[in-house]
Amino acid sequence: MATDSPAPTGTAPEPTPVQRLLPVIVPALAVGVASALILLGVSLLAEKLQDVLWETLPDALSIGRYSSLWMIVMLTASGLVIGLLIRVVPGHAGPDPATAGLVDPPLAPGVVPGLLLVTALTLASGVSLGPENPITAANIALAYWLGRRFVPGTTAELWIPLAAAGTIGALFGTPVAAALILSGPLASRAGPDALWDRLFGPLAAGAAGALTMTLLAHPSFDLSLPAYTRPHWGDLLSSVVIALAGAALGLVAVYAFPYVHRFFRALRHPVLALALGGLLLGLLGALGGHLTLFKGLDEVKELAADPTGWSAGQFAVMAVVKTAALLIAATCGFRGGRIFPAVFVGVALGLCAHALVPSVPVALAVTCAVLGILLAITRQGWLSLFTAAVLVGDAAVLPILCVASLPTWLLVTGRPQMQVHDDGTPLR
Repeated sequence: MATDSPAPTGTAPEPTPVQRLLPVIVPALAVGVASALILLGVSLLAEKLQDVLWETLPDALSIGRYSSLWMIVMLTASGLVIGLLIRVVPGHAGPDPATAGLVDPPLAPGVVPGLLLVTALTLASGVSLGPENPITAANIALAYWLGRRFVPGTTAELWIPLAAAGTIGALFGTPVAAALILSGPLASRAGPDALWDRLFGPLAAGAAGALTMTLLAHPSFDLSLPAYTRPHWGDLLSSVVIALAGAALGLVAVYAFPYVHRFFRALRHPVLALALGGLLLGLLGALGGHLTLFKGLDEVKELAADPTGWSAGQFAVMAVVKTAALLIAATCGFRGGRIFPAVFVGVALGLCAHALVPSVPVALAVTCAVLGILLAITRQGWLSLFTAAVLVGDAAVLPILCVASLPTWLLVTGRPQMQVHDDGTPLR
C-alpha cells in the first residue's frame, strides 16, 4: 500500500507575496516621511537664506535687490563660497554632479551634511538648479545607512527605491510621479515578482512623502492657466510643432553639455570653476532678468499669471537664457537638479508660441513645450507627460500630449543624455 512521503525536514515554505510585502510597509512609511522632512528642511533654510541674500543684504547696502550689479556680484560670490565649501567638506559634497543621475547608488553617510549645506546655498543664491538630485542622493544615503543598522542583512535594492520614491513624492506632492520614474528600473529587475509587487514599497514611501509635504507645505504645480476646453484638428499640428521646438532647444543643451563640462574641468580647480560659473550666471541673469534666476518654480507661476505681460521676443530670450544658465550651472560643479529649471524653459517657450500665434490655446502651448524640453533633458517619458499635464490640471490636454510625445520621442531617443561618464564622455 503506497504511503505519502514525509515532507523534507529543515526547509521552510516559500513566503507568499503578502508575507513579503507586509514587512515593507513600516520602513517605507518611515523613509517617506523622513525624506519629505529633509526636503522641507533644506527648502526652508534656502528660503531664509534667499531673503537675507536678495532682500536684507542689498537693502542694507542701498543696492537694488535684483539690479544687474547685485546679480553679478551675488552669483560670483556664491560660486566662490560654494567652491570653497565643496573643497573642505567631507567627501567634497558628493561626486561631480555632471556624472550623477537622479537615482544613483548610495553615497557614504559622511558626505550628506556637506551636500545638504551646499544644496541650500545653491538654491538660495539664485543658481538655475532645483533640489531634486542632491536631496534624493542624500535621502538614499541616509536610508541605506540607517536601514542597514536597524534591519541588518537588507540590501540597497530595498532602500534605494524607498528613498527615491519618498523624495520624488514629496517634490511633486503625489506618489504617481515616483511610480512613473521607478517603474522602468523596477520592471527590468530579474525575478518572478509582479511589477506592482515591486512598486508596493515605493508607492507607500511616495505616498508618505507626498502627504507629509502636502500637510506641512501645500505645494502646487497648477499654473492656473485658462482651461483647455476641447481639442481641435489644428491643435494636433500645433502641439507637435511646439513639442519638437522644445525638444530641439533641449537637445542643443544636451549636445553642448560635454563640451562645456570639459571647459570647466580644464580649469582643474573647483573653486575657480564655480566662481567663473557664478560670474557667467550673473551675466545671464542681468540679460534675462531676475525671473531667470533660481530653480524656477515660483518664477514660472509669475510668468503664467500674466501670459500677455511680455512680448514673444522677451519670452524667447528668457527661454534661451534659462537654458544657458541650466547648462552652465549643471557643468561647472553646482549641486542641483535639472527638472524644475527645464520646466521654466518650457513654460517661457510655450508662452512665446502663444504670443506668436494667439489662436493656439495657452494651456496647450505651455504643456507641449514643457513636454518637449523635459523629454530631451530627462529622457523620462512618463515623467515628462505627467509634469506637463499637472501644470494645467486638465485631463482634456492628455490625448494631445500623448500624440505630441510620439514624434518628439523619435527625435530624442538614442541621442546623448544630459550626463557624462567619469571620463567626460557623453552618456547614451
